[in-house]
Order: sequence, then C-alpha cells, then structure tokens
Amino acid sequence: MVNTMKSIDLTHLISETMPVYPGTEPPCMDTGTTLEKDGFLEKKITFYSHTGTHIDAPAHLIRGGKTLDEFDIGHFCGSAMVLNFSGTNIKEITAGDLEPHREQISRAEFVLIRTGWSRFWGEDDYFQDYPVLSGDGARWLCSFGLKGLGLDTISADRADTVDFEIHKRFLSRDIIIIENLANLDRLAPNSSFLFSCFPLKFKGADGSPVRAVAFPEKRKGISGG
Repeated sequence: MVNTMKSIDLTHLISETMPVYPGTEPPCMDTGTTLEKDGFLEKKITFYSHTGTHIDAPAHLIRGGKTLDEFDIGHFCGSAMVLNFSGTNIKEITAGDLEPHREQISRAEFVLIRTGWSRFWGEDDYFQDYPVLSGDGARWLCSFGLKGLGLDTISADRADTVDFEIHKRFLSRDIIIIENLANLDRLAPNSSFLFSCFPLKFKGADGSPVRAVAFPEKRKGISGG
C-alpha cells in the first residue's frame, strides 16, 4: 500500500469569471482544438502574472530585483506556520500582535497570515478594508530571514497605497509574497507543516500563479532546501 501524504489545497480556482485585482483583465480561455474536430483538446489561456493565488517577485516592485526564475527551486517550499487573526477586529497587525508567536516563527521558513478575508472571495468587499501588516509588524517579521510571507487577502498593502511600503520591505530582502491564499482555516494555528508554492518557470517572471499546497503531517527530516 502506498503511504500518501495528507495535503490541503490553498489555491483559488482560475476561471474567466474569477475575481481579479481592480483594473486587471480577467483570464481568457479559448478552445484551440477539440476532440471532435482535431482528435485532441487544447486550450489557449491568457492571464496576467499576478492572477489568482500568486507570488510577487522582488522584480515586481524593486528595480533590479530578482525575478522568480532567478530563485533556486528550494525557495518555493519549506516549513511553515499559520498565524490566525480571523474573528478579531484587527485591521493592522503590529509587532506587538506578532511577538507572542516569536518562538514558532523562528522555526518557520514561511509565515501564512489568516485574516479570514478569503470568505469575501468573489464579492466587492474582498478588495477593500482588508487587514494588513503595519510598518513595524513588517519590519519585525523581516528580521527572521523568511523565504516567504503568505496572505489570504488581495494585497500585502492597503488598497489605497501609493508607495507599497509593506511589499517593498519583504521583496527588498528576497522574501517572496504569496497573495490570495485559500483554505487557511483548515490548518491549525501555530502548527508546523510543509508548504509549497511552485511558480511557472518563465523568463523574467515578476510574478506567477501558483498551486499553493500545505502538507500538515510534516515528517521528520523534510526540508525546503
């Protein structure tokens, strides 16, 4: 019998009717060939590099920053934990809010922040008034040398940002940002698990949709490289 590892999909479905960042064109899926006419089915899919559950690369906002294809493949997987701020009225997560979790964070390569905002996926409310990290909260997290920060919101910065301060704090340190995560409520807060978010491998990738996955039953010796 094959011993399979339990997995939880943390990815939103890509479709032509999915929510996209305001001003961005939605995906377009054209059927290029059909079984009936051509003997095989193939689709032409057009979408922006920051569609759905996706990674922001440093090059997205930092001049001269790395593109995703310049990272070692091991940067996209590793040990992770979830910080749960859902069910609270917190709109700005500060260093003080994060400090009680210092020990767990120090052992993680990815920190995923659950705000509960994914419940608004597909609604107008998803794009406004979502919780974010404060400047001091971002600085505090950056001190741990993480591989990545994951969020269940549309952006690491407020919708009305003009300088993208939070993005730049992480990306300038080669800490990737994974946005629009789903199903974080299926992970136990502060638990340790293996996380992967492998992007498409294309040249000059400023971002890429990913299939983000958590493996809750982390086995001893598993490492993200």
